[in-house]
Amino acid sequence: MTDRDRPPVCDYEGSDYQTRFWEKGGREYEDRCEAIALRRLLPRKGQLLLELGAGAGRNTLRYNGFERVVLLDYSRTQLKQAQELLGNSERFIYVAADIYRLPFVDGLFDAATMIRVLHHMADAPAALGQVRAVMQPGASFILEFANKRNLKSILRYLLHLQAWNPFSPESVEFAPLNFDFHPRTLHRLLASLGFHIERTLTVSHFRIGLLKRTIPPALLAGLDSIFQWTGAFGQFSPSVFLRLRVNGKNIPSPVHKDLASYFKCPECQFSPLTITNQEIHCPACKRSWSISEGIFDFRGDTE
Repeated sequence: MTDRDRPPVCDYEGSDYQTRFWEKGGREYEDRCEAIALRRLLPRKGQLLLELGAGAGRNTLRYNGFERVVLLDYSRTQLKQAQELLGNSERFIYVAADIYRLPFVDGLFDAATMIRVLHHMADAPAALGQVRAVMQPGASFILEFANKRNLKSILRYLLHLQAWNPFSPESVEFAPLNFDFHPRTLHRLLASLGFHIERTLTVSHFRIGLLKRTIPPALLAGLDSIFQWTGAFGQFSPSVFLRLRVNGKNIPSPVHKDLASYFKCPECQFSPLTITNQEIHCPACKRSWSISEGIFDFRGDTE
């Protein structure tokens, strides 16, 4: 994929998203709901988990059953905030990179999560194909997506308050680089890529301002936790969580201590790469990328 062909990236560089949206934006209810869904879907333990769109590390501490976690985000600003929260333990690896060209060797991870990220993907098949490539057979993938066919959009459509049809199969870009997906269409895409759906949870059923202002978040999230199980029968909430299994037999592999063995060149696909204190280098195509303040930065080579 050339630079010209690469889809646009939603970049949170310099953003105060964690503070503005989560800490001061009245999102405690959503955060609690997502924590419940993750507890229900995540494997109890594992070796190496890839957190796609990790942001400032809001969910990372919820992956405490895994020996190592790779936090990937396009924004260095967000990854620095995650470092402030999590520290520089060897358990956490910080990578700034584009999901459309992941810098990891194939079959590396035994688990991955992608929460509140897919709705920013202009080319969902390309992004999910990259994720599939870096996961082991039998690995678990927890994917959240914004549901086009939610009750609010259905009501607005029936009342002629929105033009787009929530029942039509295509995705809808309701704001720049913000996409809603139809569940059935996404299911077909995932199956074509080699993912099997094991469990579906519907999340944030009560994402209504009046309810969030009048009902304590813990109580509202408790109610939501009951309704999450209805995802097995139909998906009409604004957010849907899937536990996916990568097709193939699970063959556990050890967690490599040598970080160079994790990476491949996102340009020529060569591996292993060479790591020094300040850069990571591809011996094949001679490209190099910086390592600064503990962040592997694959967003652009240093040549």
